[in-house]
Amino acid sequence: MSTEQFPAGFEGRVRYTKAPGRSSIADTADVVGLVQEILQAVQKRGDAAIREYSQRFDKADLDQFEVSYADRKAAVNSLEKQTREDTEFAIANVRRFAEAQLQTIQPLEIEALPGLHLGHRVIPIERVGAYVPGGRFPLLSAPIMTIVPGKVAGCDEVIACLPPNAHPAMIAGCHLSGADRIFRIGGAQAIAAMAFGTESVPQVNKIVGPGNAFVNEAKRQVFGPVGIDQLAGPSEIFVVADSTGDPELIATDLLAQAEHDVRTRVGLITTDEALANATAQEVVRQLETLSTAKIAGESWTNYGEITVCKDEAAMIAYSDFIAAEHLQVHTHNPREFAKKLRNYGSLFIGQNASVVYSDKCVGTNHTLPTMHAGRYTGGLWVGSYVKIATHQWLDESAVDLVAPPATRQSASEGLEGHRRAAAIRVDRKAATFAALTR
Repeated sequence: MSTEQFPAGFEGRVRYTKAPGRSSIADTADVVGLVQEILQAVQKRGDAAIREYSQRFDKADLDQFEVSYADRKAAVNSLEKQTREDTEFAIANVRRFAEAQLQTIQPLEIEALPGLHLGHRVIPIERVGAYVPGGRFPLLSAPIMTIVPGKVAGCDEVIACLPPNAHPAMIAGCHLSGADRIFRIGGAQAIAAMAFGTESVPQVNKIVGPGNAFVNEAKRQVFGPVGIDQLAGPSEIFVVADSTGDPELIATDLLAQAEHDVRTRVGLITTDEALANATAQEVVRQLETLSTAKIAGESWTNYGEITVCKDEAAMIAYSDFIAAEHLQVHTHNPREFAKKLRNYGSLFIGQNASVVYSDKCVGTNHTLPTMHAGRYTGGLWVGSYVKIATHQWLDESAVDLVAPPATRQSASEGLEGHRRAAAIRVDRKAATFAALTR
């Protein structure tokens, strides 16, 4: 692949030794029309439409969508002892980190000018809907990442929707994570149910959680009256590495992410051509014995890339351009190098910090921005479940300070109603004073 396919500014600075065969961003099915149909049907016909689409897409015929408390407990009791302990270990770590994050979000009160009081409150969102994907495998960490932070934030209610054919362990994960209600509804119809409300499903204020292209498009279409966390595309992992990188470790971590889905985007950005070639060979070698090679191999062939950069500055610039969802740093003195990076979903500093640890149980959230969104946002966190709402009050001394400039600005803009509202309190005060001094 020629350097002409790199963005402007990278010509001569970055080149492929293994180019992606396709674009994971452009390579998305046209689902807009079908999703629009589903949303409109659910908004109009509620549970009846959900039942039809559940039969059509999930081959599920359910009398009721909500998981009963008895079924929730049965799902928990059916977990193997070690699986439950590992799930609770992950929940505890995610809760611990979310609680620490919440402590950094503080109410504010200041007196900006004499008598002018400004501030904000930290208000939990009343009701949040967590979409929990079914996926190719039972992703036991998925409900933890979307439900636990909401409960820590103090949301009144966190409801979960997951596909009807999801593994029972996923129901157990939702229960242990603290979901107030759990519904067996998947796909775009689940997003519609939470966005609009139905006879069975309460309307939420915000929807969080990743899903397939249909879920993503549904979230995009309902955004406005209902909040969303972000639009999540196919998963991504990139590694930035210099000559100290270990090709076996890098290949292992790339393939660990590649097995998520055939559209996962994986890559190595390096200044060392020998490492680039060794990593490419190591990927091929490991695929020969990987049980999920059918998925990971297709992902690697179509969306995997290895780029060699002219120097460290080019490596940093190209990494920031990619803004990978997961970004691993395998360089000499990785903690110092990490300070030079600014665009990513979550940063994994040093060879010990594998993405898989965060995906499962260390405590940081694995719901992260993809498709270059790391340039402007971070991932899901406890702050996603609260809103910062400002307030103000003014003593009379403050009115004397702010009313004149507000009045003049309103007049210069030709907004007479604004001018009157800005001036009336000063005018009344002047009239009262005049009456008292006659």
